[in-house]
This record gives sequence, C-alpha cells and structure tokens, in this order.
Amino acid sequence: MADVNLSAKIRSEFGKGAARRLRREEKVPAVIYGHGAEPVHVEMPSYDMMMALKTPNVLINLDVEGKKELVIPKAVQREAIRGFLVHVDLLTVKKGEKVHVEVPIHIEGELAPGQHVLEHGLNSLPVEAEATHIPESVTVSVEGLAAGDSVQAKDIKLPANTSLAVEDDVIVIQVLAPQIEEPADEEAEGEEPAAEAETTEAAAE
Repeated sequence: MADVNLSAKIRSEFGKGAARRLRREEKVPAVIYGHGAEPVHVEMPSYDMMMALKTPNVLINLDVEGKKELVIPKAVQREAIRGFLVHVDLLTVKKGEKVHVEVPIHIEGELAPGQHVLEHGLNSLPVEAEATHIPESVTVSVEGLAAGDSVQAKDIKLPANTSLAVEDDVIVIQVLAPQIEEPADEEAEGEEPAAEAETTEAAAE
C-alpha cells in the first residue's frame, strides 16, 4: 500500500486551552505509542493528517524533529458536527511485523431478481496483516444472492499474508426478504364512523 511522509513536533502543553491554540494554528494533537516505549505526545499539521487519513490504515513515515518513525493510525477523534480532527493515536510498526487492523468492505455484484434487503453484519473486516502491506479494502460479491443467503468471514478472499482476526462463521453480509405490512382491519375501520354517529345523535337529543 502507498505510504505518506509527515512531520511532527514534540508537544509539551496539554489541556483544552492548548488544544484550542493548536486548532487556531491548524494543527492536531497526537500520541505515538507501541513496542513498549513511553508514549510520545506530538502536534501535527491538521490538513496533512486529514488528507493522509483518506486512505484506510495509511502507513505514515513520520519525522519527529529528526527522529524517523513508521506509524499507522489506530484511533481518530473528530468533532461531531464539523468533522475536524480532535486527536489521533498513532501506533509504531516495523517492517515484517503483523498488526491487527479493520479493513473496509467493498460490495460488488447484483442480487437475484426480486425485492431483497441487504444487511451488513460487519462494515469492516478485522484482519491480521503485515504492517507495510495492509490491504486498503476487501471485496465481497453478492452476485445472484437471494433472501436467506449470507456471506461469512471465511468466504472472503484475502490478499497474501493476510488472515482473519475474527471467527470464521461471523456473518458479514446477509440477504433478507422485505417485511410486508399486514393490511389494516377493514371491519374495525368501518366501526369507527358508526360510533361517531351514535355520539352525535345522543348529543342532538
């Protein structure tokens, strides 16, 4: 997968006031952790980080004041309404080591003719992959599937050196029949006006 180059500076100020200052400067606070080392608090250019995060599980060559780190994003906090970055957790990795990540699921194909409802059991697939070769997505075909059919985790073809990090029989996608609403009780509906008429007549008396 493609990797990106970013830079970061050591952060020594914390709290809401420091976070607001960073946002004014178009920066985002982040923490680098992993391999048993003490967490390192840094600040990064917010725009560059947002662009990098457009690629799921992006591999980042990070320059922290001259020290090189290879990291992947593990947790991203965004502001609920405007969506700007609030905080990012970065995990240090090494070439050749395996990491647990969640990979987006891409659906392709057409369901069998008829009205069917496609339900997602998982929106992303937990896998174990080599840190420098994490797949950007996995593809699930629903071609010809009808109500009652499903796709389990074990049915998904994975890239080389990638394995499931979830039970084989977990349902990823299933096809359901549409729910049919029962018609209203016509007799019950017909009784309503009669009751109203009786009430009107009583009032007239």
